[in-house]
Amino acid sequence: MHGSARKDGEHSTAEARQRALLWLRIVGSLALFGFLLGMMLGRLNEPEPRVLQRVDVLPDALQLWFNAEPKVRGEHRHGALVLQIDARGREQQGQVLVAGKAANWRLMRNEHGLLLNLLAARPVRGEWRGAPVDGGWRLNISLREE
Repeated sequence: MHGSARKDGEHSTAEARQRALLWLRIVGSLALFGFLLGMMLGRLNEPEPRVLQRVDVLPDALQLWFNAEPKVRGEHRHGALVLQIDARGREQQGQVLVAGKAANWRLMRNEHGLLLNLLAARPVRGEWRGAPVDGGWRLNISLREE
C-alpha cells in the first residue's frame, strides 16, 4: 500500500460501506461483552437467598428457622392466618394444637416465595416476631383462638 493511486483499476483503501459494517461489528461485540461482564458482576454482588431450614411445632406456636431475615407480610382472612414469606423452601404441612384443639398449617411455594396458611375449625389469630439466633433467623408465630 504505497498511496491511494489506482492499481489494476482499484483503490488501495477499503470502501466506505465495508468500513461501516466492520465498525458496527466491533461496537456490537463490545456492547455484548459489557453486558455479559455486567451480568457476571451482578451475580457476584447478589445477596444470598433466604432459605427455610426447618419448621418446629410447639403448643400454640410454630417456629420457622431461616438462614437470614426474610420479609414477612401477614393478614387474617375469614378466621385463617395467611403469611407471605419472601424466602425459598420446600412445601410442608402439619398440625399444631391451639388451645388444645388441632389446627392445620400448610406451607406452599408461590411466585413471591412461601405462603403459610393456618386454618382451624374456629377462627385463629396469630402474632409473629422474628429474632436473630446463632447466625440465622427464627420466626415465632404465636397462635390463639379468637
